[in-house]
Amino acid sequence: MVKAEKMGMDTGLRARHPLTGEAVPVWVANYVLMDYGSGAVMAVPAHDERDWEFAKKYDLPLKVVICDAEGAPADIHASAYTERGVLTASDQFDGCSFDTAFEQIAKALTDIEMGRVTTQFRLRDWGVSRQRYWGTPIPMLNLADGQDIPIPMNRLPSLLPEDVVMDGVISPIKADTAWRKFTLEDQACERETDTFDTFVQSSWYYARFTCPDYTEGMLDSEQANYWLPVDQYVGGIEHAILHLLYARFFHKLMRDAGLVSSDEPFKRLLTQGMVLKDGAKMSKSRGNTVDPQPLIDTYGADTVRLFSMFAAPPDQSLEWSDSGVEGAHRFIKRLWRLAHDVGLPDTTVDLGALTSAQKNLRRKVHETIAKVTDDYGRRQTFNTAVAAMMELCNELGRHHRDTEQDRAVVGEGLHAVLRMLWPITPHLCEYLWRQLSGDAFEEGAWPNVDDSALDRDELEIVIQVNGKVRGKMSVPATADSTEIEALAKDQENVQRFLVDKTIKKVVVVPKKLVNIVAQ
Repeated sequence: MVKAEKMGMDTGLRARHPLTGEAVPVWVANYVLMDYGSGAVMAVPAHDERDWEFAKKYDLPLKVVICDAEGAPADIHASAYTERGVLTASDQFDGCSFDTAFEQIAKALTDIEMGRVTTQFRLRDWGVSRQRYWGTPIPMLNLADGQDIPIPMNRLPSLLPEDVVMDGVISPIKADTAWRKFTLEDQACERETDTFDTFVQSSWYYARFTCPDYTEGMLDSEQANYWLPVDQYVGGIEHAILHLLYARFFHKLMRDAGLVSSDEPFKRLLTQGMVLKDGAKMSKSRGNTVDPQPLIDTYGADTVRLFSMFAAPPDQSLEWSDSGVEGAHRFIKRLWRLAHDVGLPDTTVDLGALTSAQKNLRRKVHETIAKVTDDYGRRQTFNTAVAAMMELCNELGRHHRDTEQDRAVVGEGLHAVLRMLWPITPHLCEYLWRQLSGDAFEEGAWPNVDDSALDRDELEIVIQVNGKVRGKMSVPATADSTEIEALAKDQENVQRFLVDKTIKKVVVVPKKLVNIVAQ
């Protein structure tokens, strides 16, 4: 019905709009879904694709009530405009954003008792039984008179038999008469042969992990409450809806039962994308799977892992590329050469005797430490962290190493790279560290940002005239707004755009830009 040709008929009836009093024609149509709301909808042909198609077919008026991003009434000639914008042609609601309009219109309808805000759930009853062997036995007993009763607590757990024969036709526990037989208070009965949906088992495993040795029930509340909620949950995109939804169901059930005290199972979620090959999800049925073992044999596990982290953000799909793996290996070889050419520093950097070039390189080192730390932790964008370390390695490789001070600064940067890259390429980093320093690699150690290294003697400032970039300039880091403004006006290219114009205002954004407003 959703994809059927849209058909309808004007009933001749008119409904009065509750806010404007306008007469609105009432149509019956085959594309309105009966299970959506009440089954009767207020059509908005200009801003809903299905309403737009219906209105076009029957030559119904299309009233534009949303402005586009430029502030003009949306263009609906080719299709409906479905973006959230600012209301227009909407009486007292003109100029309201989507959220503001929703709140104000809802309040107006509520005030005149013509409507109310409701939350509609699309959840349905969950059939949790499965006719298969692999699953948790449903702890119910079938009595001879047709009644069902739960297995008493003192007879749990109900365990699957292990000596089964899988013939592919019928569940082996359904065919296992010995396992099915159960005696309860001298009454013969049978175990239920259905098993639970696998979501039932997988929806609370994280809580069970907190007390794997506990044998007196589901959970040891003391241990569970110590560890829960989970600080960081990492899961695949295919499990991002149902599994996490059911996990919340189970967690709140366990909370209500007094087993856990937290309201939510997970504090933070990272949903991983899929690995694609030629634009399609890897699948045995498609024959497009890639066995990483030959690549690991050729390039090493660190190379394959580095490519996987660098090729795409973790929450997006990754397009597999053998050439990309080769590119990752080339970087590893560059890092290897750099490490053996430079070595780890055996002298400390003399902060009071740094040249301008050495200051710039040290700033790059500590800017990279700050960025990688943030990318790993808060942002969880491992690809940009790898890119930043690659860029730093290029800078380290280009810097000359004529003096002890030069070698110390470059060595400081290499030290940071080996520490920060270790979570992705542990074998390489640990081996190089041991080879170059002779010391054991301290897992978990992390380089600290030297805030003094981030200070700049000069800053690059962008110059705009009436909002358009007209130049850039370097200014002393200590320059105040008055000095920056004077230097900006003195730039030759800026003066060209100020000819025969009067400066109305100058806006100085510290450390970033100057915008000269002139007419």
